[in-house]
Amino acid sequence: MTLLNERTTPRLRYAVPVAGVAVAVAGTIGVGALADSANEANGLAAFDPRLTTDVLRLRSTPLTDVARALTFIGDVPVLCLLTVLAAFLFWRRTRSYRAPGLLLVAMAGSAALTYGLKLLVARHRPGTAYVLGPVDNGFAFPSGHTLNSAVFFGTVAALLVAVLRARLARAAVIAGAVLVSLGIGLSRLYLGYHWATDVLAGWLIAMTWLTIIGTIGYLTRPAPEPGGRVIR
Repeated sequence: MTLLNERTTPRLRYAVPVAGVAVAVAGTIGVGALADSANEANGLAAFDPRLTTDVLRLRSTPLTDVARALTFIGDVPVLCLLTVLAAFLFWRRTRSYRAPGLLLVAMAGSAALTYGLKLLVARHRPGTAYVLGPVDNGFAFPSGHTLNSAVFFGTVAALLVAVLRARLARAAVIAGAVLVSLGIGLSRLYLGYHWATDVLAGWLIAMTWLTIIGTIGYLTRPAPEPGGRVIR
């Protein structure tokens, strides 16, 4: 993957990690604020019941079918299968363990963050009367579907952008990853499995974790050969 060329300046080489750390710190602070809001039922979390009620009014058969399809993509077994498949395809394409390794580390960290934060915050989900589907008795904060799917599609998009040359193809990959991630998160709110702040936290944690993974990937990038080609 061409991640660096010989024109990269020393200033840029330092700026990228510094920016990554800054974004990660800001994201961590934001997640902490959302977790506190969820625990105290104040701040943004105070609007959760009203937002959930408003979403209920939007329900219709076509929207419900779309929401269920999107939430299915974010299920743990489906994401595990997609992760293994994507890792294999990246390895087959590059004959390198770098891209598959970054993807597997990203998803393992995402799963750990989901599990750990759910236990730490221990927030209850909306009542069963709101749910369209099987009842989930697990904790709500953060939305695991939202977090894990955003990390998966974000990592895959970043790895694809690194190898695609056409700008239109890169834009399509990024737009697709963003739209699917947003759709899965909104489906959890629509189906009544999460409060709005649970979904928002999932996106914010994913952004923070992706920034950390991206910074690690940048710092461990292959060295360029003369002419800008990358030594794997």
